[in-house]
Amino acid sequence: MNSVVKFSVAPMMDWTDRHCRYFHRLLSKQAQLWTEMVTAKAIIHGDKHRLLDYAAQEHPLVLQLGGNDPKEMAIAAKVGQDWGYDEININVGCPSDRVRSGSFGACLMQTPEVLAHCVEAMGAVIDIPLSVKCRIGVDDMEHYQALTHFIDIVSGAGCQQFVVHARKAWLKGLSPKENRTVPPLNYEWVYQLKRDFPALNIGINGGIMSVSAANEHLEFVDQAMLGRAVYHQPYLLASVDQTIYQQHYPMISRVEVLLAFIEYMQVQQAHSVPIRSMTRHILGLYHGQPNAKKFKRLLSGKVVEIGHLHQWLAQGEG
Repeated sequence: MNSVVKFSVAPMMDWTDRHCRYFHRLLSKQAQLWTEMVTAKAIIHGDKHRLLDYAAQEHPLVLQLGGNDPKEMAIAAKVGQDWGYDEININVGCPSDRVRSGSFGACLMQTPEVLAHCVEAMGAVIDIPLSVKCRIGVDDMEHYQALTHFIDIVSGAGCQQFVVHARKAWLKGLSPKENRTVPPLNYEWVYQLKRDFPALNIGINGGIMSVSAANEHLEFVDQAMLGRAVYHQPYLLASVDQTIYQQHYPMISRVEVLLAFIEYMQVQQAHSVPIRSMTRHILGLYHGQPNAKKFKRLLSGKVVEIGHLHQWLAQGEG
């Protein structure tokens, strides 16, 4: 396994659960995978196994935490390290009502000192990498200097890795969905961060739609992250190892992926996992192929069974 992270799949609420990540790992051995955001409070007070369990195959795997209380964040980070995660990330980019009411997520860009206290507390109890995923600004943060001020304070507290969504978050007036598309992309600010902070590991996120585009960004930053493009067109991941990491083994085929995921689903079903909680993640496997609509219909019927997928493959549809 390549220890240098160049490519990752973004954390996506309600999407990048453990079944989705297992599926994505079948497509790429090298891509770094991320959990959905989990709040520190949930980890401290909730069902840790439900929130944190994963398959060993998912490594390298990042646990993304949400919160703003240094003590709580430190406790949750230590639990994450003990659970075997490879990296802990602090969510400083989500603009949802939930994070606004809790004053974390993208709100923390307005209070970098609070975030710095979290970084210091977390760094004192873990020895795995600690990173921050942020925006280029929020609301009235109009100037690049505001972004560098934020990076200065947080990196000074001990964070050496940042993944930057190259859009501002508008906490007033835009929904979370609109915040993913309406604020204009500004990749140049992220590139400039790498030039201004060469010792930091700087990743880029936002509006990247292909692995080749991700590879182009790597000329200017250390890593690139794809989100919704990968979820809706998961077979994009099949070329990551060859294109980004220069691996020489052949790309896995859609049929091989589907067969491997069928085996996984059979094991999970034996543990009472509903099949739709797994098949929903593979709807886009045949995106762009002549039989894509038929595949989606197969998985969207009133009754979905693994036997339907075996029939699909036996008929040569895959």
